Amino acid sequence: MHWNEHQEPLGSALTLIHTRQSTSSRFLGEPGPDRAQIETILDAAGAAPDHRRLTPWRLVIVPAQKRPLLGDAFAQALGERDSQATEAQLQEAREKAYRGPLLVAVIARLSPALGTVPDQERLIAAGCALQNMLLTAHAMGFGAGLLTGKSLYSERLSQFFQLAEAEQLLCFMAVGTVVRGKPVTSRPTMNDYTTTL
Repeated sequence: MHWNEHQEPLGSALTLIHTRQSTSSRFLGEPGPDRAQIETILDAAGAAPDHRRLTPWRLVIVPAQKRPLLGDAFAQALGERDSQATEAQLQEAREKAYRGPLLVAVIARLSPALGTVPDQERLIAAGCALQNMLLTAHAMGFGAGLLTGKSLYSERLSQFFQLAEAEQLLCFMAVGTVVRGKPVTSRPTMNDYTTTL
């Protein structure tokens, strides 16, 4: 089959890839994805390249009723690393838990018990799973972005998500309707990062 026969799906895929932008979770509001859309977004993770099919990630949805608990965990994580944090800073940390109608914790599974696939390959797989979800959300018309930061490496968040010894909280993915956009910025092209051996 000649590649020209795939022009239409290729064009659609490239449009999605090149028009997707990360949206700050501060700029994501209602409406968020409904239950069926959430399932479609999260199912897309399962199509990621995954050496030996280990599924070296797991996802945890943080529903609205659990956001206050996560907010407290964020504040406590800040207190762990900065005993001088002000009440305003602690409140700012709490507010991160309320960003985005859909909030999903992404956790890498790095246990040797899963097999001998190196951690680097597992992290690549998790990254591909994330990109699949981001592209799917974008195809549905939603904005999405990742939340990271020092709190992800805190003992408090490790306890909150009941991480196993060889698990690592990688990021949070927030999805919702874009309520405030940002200018489109230029992106690198292959000439910026490609050489020939």
